[in-house]
Amino acid sequence: MKEQAVLVFTKKEEEFVSLLVRIGMRKNVAKMLVFLANTKEATSRQIERGADMRQPEACMAIKYLSGQGWIKSREAPSEKQGRPEKHYSLAVPPRQIISHIEKVKKNELSSELSRVRKVREYI
Repeated sequence: MKEQAVLVFTKKEEEFVSLLVRIGMRKNVAKMLVFLANTKEATSRQIERGADMRQPEACMAIKYLSGQGWIKSREAPSEKQGRPEKHYSLAVPPRQIISHIEKVKKNELSSELSRVRKVREYI
């Protein structure tokens, strides 16, 4: 049997995930984003183990992050016979992702304030 190291979140990384969730990001997406922000590249299996996610959760997070253009993938031959493994990494720097999230949240807040002002007009 082959021994393999598994990366796990530090307290700081868990806090990062928690903050992302509190601002509205889905937990599994936040976990994957934080995991990839702290590794150069990882397979879906490494992400699942390190971020404590099940395969379907990881798959959904990959789809979301890919749709945003935040991650990229490449195929590499498997160590065993069979299908090639997919390796994932961030396509853009984490700071750029956070800037995008900040912009979206500012727009949402602006829309909310606009609705509150409109409600005031009725009073």
